[in-house]
Amino acid sequence: MLRNYIISANNLQADQDKCINFVQNEMIMSKVDKYVALIPRVQSVLLGETDEIVKMSNMAALLHFEFGFWWTGFYRVVSADELVLGPFQGPVACTRIRKGRGVCGTSWREERTLVVPDVEQFPGHIACSSESRSEIVVPCWKCGRIVAVLDIDSKELATFDEVDKDYLEQIVSMLYGEECHME
Repeated sequence: MLRNYIISANNLQADQDKCINFVQNEMIMSKVDKYVALIPRVQSVLLGETDEIVKMSNMAALLHFEFGFWWTGFYRVVSADELVLGPFQGPVACTRIRKGRGVCGTSWREERTLVVPDVEQFPGHIACSSESRSEIVVPCWKCGRIVAVLDIDSKELATFDEVDKDYLEQIVSMLYGEECHME
């Protein structure tokens, strides 16, 4: 019986060493490295899939769990002046956003990615959660028009920067790819 405890203790030490190595590797891996590693994973879950909701769902899940964001999801354009909640990961969210309102509606109206280091400083910010501190919103283009926005929130101030902007724009461009040429 003592032998089993010794083996268990050795296994526990080995497991702890693996955990420490994993944490160290995660801490060493830069934001750029994470995006570079994520891109082929996004491509693989989108490959051959034609359903927009499925593609958005998997993309939101991959981003959310790779980076540990507070909230990650899509708002879909459903009319000339309204976004409606789409696939997401995180706590309950606002369901409808008017064009020009909040970060999502403003990104849509201005047709550009918005990086907001402190949401409390953004005029007209819609507080779906008081825990959200910074945000990035990326328009999703299909055939020359915005059909959705990717919205990502963080519990930390100034989480997002130009690196996020560049890679997220690249990632959301994979949603529709060459669909215009197929229609």
